[in-house]
Amino acid sequence: MEDITYISERTWAGITGHAFLLIAFIAALISSYAYFRAARRPGEDAWLRLGRITWLFHALGVLLAIALLFFMLANHYFEYQYVWQHSSLNMSMNFIFACFWEGQEGSFLLWTFWHVVIAALLIRKGGEWEAPVMSTFMLVQVFLSSMVLGIYILGYKWGSSPFLLVREQPENIGLPWTLMENYLTLPQFADGRGLNPLLQNYWMSIHPPTLFLGFALTLVPFCFAVAALWKKNITGWIAPVLPWTFSGVLVLGLGILMGGAWAYEALSFGGFWAWDPVENASLVPWITLVAGGHILFIMKSRNRNHLLGLFLMIITFVLVLYSTFLTRSGILGESSVHAFTDLGMYWQLLVFLGLFMILGLALLVIRRKEIPKNTGPDDLSSREFWMLAGMVILLLSAFHICFTTSFPVINKISGLTLAGLEPEDYNKWQAGFTIFVGIILAAGKFLKFGHSDWRDLRKKLLWPLIFSLVSTGIIGAFTGWIGQDFHLLWLLLLFSTLFAISGNIAYIFSVLKGKWDHAGAPLAHAGFGMLIAGALISAGRSEVISRSEQDRFSWLGEDFSKGDNVMMALNDTVQLGDYLGVYKGKSADGNKVAFRVDYFHPNGSEAFSLHPYIQLNERMGNSAEPDTRHFLHKDIYTHVMYADLSSLTDTTQLGEYMAPNSEQMAAGDTVAGYNFYLVFEGYEMKPDTAGMSLGKPDILVGARIRIVDFYKQDTLVMPIYYITGDEAHVKEAEIPRLGLKVVMWKIDPNTGKADISFVRKKQERDDFIVLKAVEFPAINLLWTGCLVMAAGTLMAIRRRIRKNKHA
Repeated sequence: MEDITYISERTWAGITGHAFLLIAFIAALISSYAYFRAARRPGEDAWLRLGRITWLFHALGVLLAIALLFFMLANHYFEYQYVWQHSSLNMSMNFIFACFWEGQEGSFLLWTFWHVVIAALLIRKGGEWEAPVMSTFMLVQVFLSSMVLGIYILGYKWGSSPFLLVREQPENIGLPWTLMENYLTLPQFADGRGLNPLLQNYWMSIHPPTLFLGFALTLVPFCFAVAALWKKNITGWIAPVLPWTFSGVLVLGLGILMGGAWAYEALSFGGFWAWDPVENASLVPWITLVAGGHILFIMKSRNRNHLLGLFLMIITFVLVLYSTFLTRSGILGESSVHAFTDLGMYWQLLVFLGLFMILGLALLVIRRKEIPKNTGPDDLSSREFWMLAGMVILLLSAFHICFTTSFPVINKISGLTLAGLEPEDYNKWQAGFTIFVGIILAAGKFLKFGHSDWRDLRKKLLWPLIFSLVSTGIIGAFTGWIGQDFHLLWLLLLFSTLFAISGNIAYIFSVLKGKWDHAGAPLAHAGFGMLIAGALISAGRSEVISRSEQDRFSWLGEDFSKGDNVMMALNDTVQLGDYLGVYKGKSADGNKVAFRVDYFHPNGSEAFSLHPYIQLNERMGNSAEPDTRHFLHKDIYTHVMYADLSSLTDTTQLGEYMAPNSEQMAAGDTVAGYNFYLVFEGYEMKPDTAGMSLGKPDILVGARIRIVDFYKQDTLVMPIYYITGDEAHVKEAEIPRLGLKVVMWKIDPNTGKADISFVRKKQERDDFIVLKAVEFPAINLLWTGCLVMAAGTLMAIRRRIRKNKHA
């Protein structure tokens, strides 16, 4: 068959993109080898120069490939699978960034890009560590680059390229349209599939790049640990790696918290953390990185716990790779809404994970004799003892999350059917760990390395302890945790977080005397306490204020059986907690339909308005996004659970009859109307026909039909079907309150089913929504804690960098 010359295909983009990626891959491979040779023979500058030059080619390949992909997305090159699958014509430019990293290929490129940026800093500031660190660093880049190659080597496909044409997709090869030279004129290629509606949020423009920068920063401590073991320099790596470690703590933590903020503001489950497997997979390496960073301080100050510190730096990056395997291999496809689909890279990802896990742990075993041992046990009153205890607790926390998140992997390997934990189970387990961590955070900064005076410690902690106990009692009574809803676990967690906050604030003023240059660590610890306290109070004492008295909404096709929703007709007033809520209507703007809900004080004065909306998307389904009113002490979260959007295109005028609906119904069947439902309860063989002019029918049957509307009013009606001679007649039943008529047209004697139709007039009250509203108390304490923790970590990093420069 002759080659087909396809019309309007811009193949130059794909060819060029593939070339850039191939250059990046080959250059990374050469650079890793060159740095390896330079590390083995220090002083041979030729290998070092080659490593740097080939890194530069690698960087150019990555940057040019990214720039080209952005160009293709912005200019709608829909002949390319990645562009067609993730973008569309009506998408604003700020979401082009979200399109770039929505797919696996783009997110791998984003990860690779951050490694390029970090490598530039390592080359500039690496000194004696440049060669051994960059050798491992560039080997990781080899694997990351291979993930986007999309080429076959020895019959095996390496990676998935973002520069593949739609017709080159394996599932499309051989389809009739791929043999058409003008296939791009087909309707399906006039526009792209578009970005997932849930991702069309400003948080998705900043959350993924922050998260991937955090992942990228975990590679630096890993490479330093490998280099330290390789070169037998077990102590010299600590000072240069400390700022990198806590930069990773800061950035990865911010990325995770941004994901929580996105979930809170854009998703409909009503919260900021759901213990989803993908959420867990990013949290676990952050926990081990925090633990590793604190162990580094012990290593530097007391020359202890080197084995644990090296292990934590290695295992953190291994856990990042493990999370990559979980989210990209398809193994979490049925247990997480955030996981990617399998692109055929299962074994490639497994090799990626296995190689670097073996590399790090094997070096740890081989060099175990060169690793300094602890000389005697830690003093019980020393700071290093309690820091170590806290880090062990963090490791137990990380293990618990990682183990339970790995149930799909365990099930696949063993054939078991382990079920994942519910959020409540995670909350209880992690609360137990956090209680101990909070108490250690409160007292830790008052302790000294080596030995501390217990009497002095008790004296310094007396007022923070009293404050925490009294505050716990007051808040516990106010929230109901002391009383009928008593729960010791939550009270202990509240106490420990308040103790962490007050203890570290006391340390800043009583010990540091307000020297803020040294206050980074206690400020970060206080921020962590605020974060946990805010999460505990806001999530633990959140209250649904849209309670309904009975289950009346299941006929809408959604699960409204929990009674957490309220139906609101246009201009009707309903109770929403301490407010009165009024639905004022909807308005369409492009692909968004916004709903206005006004909140009033009980005295009738207006409080505020909220505008939750539904984003329309024919291909992926509509997506509802909440709106939230922020107060200093609480948030009011409002979400539209259900709305009939057909009225947006309905031209029927008020008072006119709508198109009739007809159904075949047996006794016991239910049919949904617009704002009501019909229950066919059965036949009445001797119906009451008083007042009806029916003559003397030969056959007379009534249908008992119950109409239930959303005003909780039940109406029993009985349309009549009768036969006189050879003629069949009907007598409709009418419900003027609803503008509704019901008719039974005929009965099938074989099936016992009746043809029942209903028709109604269009009324103002037809416009209604089903609303869920939740009050989150003290939620701002959580967000403030995030900012304080980030600011404290940044201050600590700045001080550490300045200290290293001075040294």
